[in-house]
Amino acid sequence: MRQVVLDTETTGLEPEAGHRVIEIGCYELEQRRATGETFHAYLNPGRPVDPEAMAVHGITDAFLADKPRFADLAQTFVAFVANAEVIIHNAPFDVGFLDYELARLGEAWGRLEDHCRVVDSLAMARQQHPGQRNSLDALCRRYGIDNSSRTLHGALLDAEILAEVYLAMTGGQVTLHLGGDEGGPAAARIDPPRPVSSDRPRLPVIEPAEAALNAHAAWLDRLDESAGKPCVWRQLESGAAS
Repeated sequence: MRQVVLDTETTGLEPEAGHRVIEIGCYELEQRRATGETFHAYLNPGRPVDPEAMAVHGITDAFLADKPRFADLAQTFVAFVANAEVIIHNAPFDVGFLDYELARLGEAWGRLEDHCRVVDSLAMARQQHPGQRNSLDALCRRYGIDNSSRTLHGALLDAEILAEVYLAMTGGQVTLHLGGDEGGPAAARIDPPRPVSSDRPRLPVIEPAEAALNAHAAWLDRLDESAGKPCVWRQLESGAAS
């Protein structure tokens, strides 16, 4: 299954007030693995960026002055997300802006969900962790994902981080529900520990072949290149070595 993790940055909070998209970042997954394919663009919105928004993402009017318009890249963007499952944190915000941008180009462009299926990872997080903070930063802390490079919001960086968060959220049970209503659907069934026989044979340790190690290293190289920094696995290896 092809998935695209998407994030945007904007001039303000409301497209109804004429605010525009100024950055789009898309990070592709295939069968829950990063492909290294991305779509990333800064866009000239044709209007000033609100100071409050600039304080969040750090993108200035001067920086955007020579960037393309959304119309210039709309076809490339739509082709990138077409027929994919598009994962967005707080999807109504980004979808509202992208629908506004598409509407400005004419009815034939439709809405974002005419081209892809949208999944809101914030709604998923709220369902899995009710009553807790579920911002991207909070989820990174909860799942042990390094977001130390996220001093300001950036669409492609946030999309890459969200991809790791989404994979962690959907990779299996990551929290235990202790106590509460035993008949409830969220209750975890935890069996009591069973003692291990002292004469049980030692489990075999299968060492990976050299070809497998080389393939693994090549895949990590691709992740490093895509991220522009050592990936999480390389960081873990470096920490273990030190």
